[in-house]
Amino acid sequence: MKRKAPAKRKSAAKRKAPAKKRAKARAAALPAEYNMLLTATLCLLAFGAVMVFSASSTTRVLSDGGLSDSAFYLKRTVMFGLVGLVVMHLVARHGLTFVRRLTPAILALSFFLLFAVLVVGTTVNGSTRWLGSGFLQIQPSELAKVALILYGADLLANKPKRELTLQAVMPFLLVTGVAALLIVAEPDLGTTMVVAFAVAATLVAAGVRLRDLAMVGLALAFFGLLMTLIEPYRMARLTAFLDPAADTSGAGFQAAQAKIALGSGGLFGVGIGNGVQKAFYLPEAHTDMITAVIGEELGLVGIVGVVGLFSLFGYAGLRIAQKAKDRYGKLLVAGLTSLVLVQATINLFAVMGLAPLTGVPLPFVSYGNSSLLTTLFAVGLILNVARGGTGGAGKLRLVEGGRSRATPSKGRSRSSGARSRKSGGGGGRNSRTRRAGHSGRRRASG
Repeated sequence: MKRKAPAKRKSAAKRKAPAKKRAKARAAALPAEYNMLLTATLCLLAFGAVMVFSASSTTRVLSDGGLSDSAFYLKRTVMFGLVGLVVMHLVARHGLTFVRRLTPAILALSFFLLFAVLVVGTTVNGSTRWLGSGFLQIQPSELAKVALILYGADLLANKPKRELTLQAVMPFLLVTGVAALLIVAEPDLGTTMVVAFAVAATLVAAGVRLRDLAMVGLALAFFGLLMTLIEPYRMARLTAFLDPAADTSGAGFQAAQAKIALGSGGLFGVGIGNGVQKAFYLPEAHTDMITAVIGEELGLVGIVGVVGLFSLFGYAGLRIAQKAKDRYGKLLVAGLTSLVLVQATINLFAVMGLAPLTGVPLPFVSYGNSSLLTTLFAVGLILNVARGGTGGAGKLRLVEGGRSRATPSKGRSRSSGARSRKSGGGGGRNSRTRRAGHSGRRRASG
């Protein structure tokens, strides 16, 4: 027995060696886009945690005194970021088929929460966008954004491109329209714009005709203008955007302070933590206006770095969509990538004075627990597709369709084979009879 022990250890070592090789092979098999997307996400998360602390710590101390926790928002960002990373990891490895099956339930839950927030929601700064309070406060519109892309990808993946007329995608447009009306009623026109652009990108990826999308776009533009005209604070923001110097102490105060912050930063900024505008001059510095804090403390270099990371994220996401193994994965990744890029673009443009302020946060960077969790969930789905994941249901329907189409041909082949065997058998007997007759005649003549 003692002599056999080394042999057992050697066999165990041999079993472990192939396992390590397989693990290394799987890591090496991951596409470059996977690593690029994951790198951009992690860099934005880490950078966001630093900037949230820088933007919020001074305000906490000045408003609540020295007894306040200056790292309050940082702790929450790190905590929800860790939870989001766990969700992202699980979804990236196992969750695409499961999530597709749960899409109706996710969509129904998001609509229920959108209705609930209008009835029992928490009002902050005149908007009722949150459910609950304190630690368990959630924003239903963040879940609705992802749910609509999931629903659209599932619906459009089952329709060939030649059938994607305006009537064919009308169910998707109607569901999106109802969700947009509920979000506008909070009111939250910024999130409605993000949803509209992300849905439009999903429809373009699906192959919907641009003429049909232009018609829908004109209708949405008219609706958005109407919503702006009937709401005084939106009209004031639009006026401040068109004429920034008209009311710098009123509706244009936030935009003016953002420009001062960006101008004060110069090329390299004043240094992390040394910004002045975030101390009461810049409202919502750690959420919607965190780009202005980045510009003041890190300068143009910091803004270019953020734009570069989002560009890397967008490039990797669109490449993953292009290489997806099935139509569902392609549409899902295109929609989710567009969702992140549209939100980042609107935030950057608003802070720089290139668009009216809409209250849209910067993904991964701005403080926002619901936004962080849902965005990391979306990244997990994109990474799953990058690893070769498929929706499952679409492949099953394709296989079933192939069998149903193949069944008659098999039947025809069997019947034709039977006919050939019958004809072949008769032909064989006739040929043998003819050969026998020829040989008999040869013998008689000889």
